[in-house]
Amino acid sequence: MTRRVHEVMTEKPVTVEKLTSLAEAARVMRDASIGDVLVVDEGRLRGIVTDRDLVIRGMADNRDPGETTVHAICTADPVTVRPDDGVDQAMDLMRRHALRRLPVQTEDGELVGVVTLGDLTVERDPGSALAAIAAAEPDT
Repeated sequence: MTRRVHEVMTEKPVTVEKLTSLAEAARVMRDASIGDVLVVDEGRLRGIVTDRDLVIRGMADNRDPGETTVHAICTADPVTVRPDDGVDQAMDLMRRHALRRLPVQTEDGELVGVVTLGDLTVERDPGSALAAIAAAEPDT
C-alpha cells in the first residue's frame, strides 16, 4: 500500500508573519533547530524562507537583517502537497522542481506540516547515509 504524506511529514510547521525581519526568522530557525520557516499572512501560506535564502538573498545582497522582511526574500507561492497525497507524488514534485522541502496543506489551505527530502529518504531508504543524517539529532 502506498504511504501518504501525512504518515512521514513533520507536523506543526514553524511559521513567521510576512513582515518578520530576517534576523528574527534566523533566531526562530536556530531555536527550533530547523532550516526553514513558512511565511504566512493572516494564516495563509505566502512563501518559504530557508537558511540558505538568508545568506544568498539577504546577507550576500547586503540587506539589513534587522530591517529586511522575510517577504522581501522568500520564495513566493511555494509548491505544496496535501496530507493524503502519496509519498511517490511528493518525491516526484521534489525531483521535478529541485526542492528539499514541501509545505503540506489541506484542501482549504490549512498548513498542517512540512515534508522534507530527509523525511522521504528515511521512509524510502532507512539504511542510507542521508537517512542516518536526517534522523540524527541536530548540533546545538
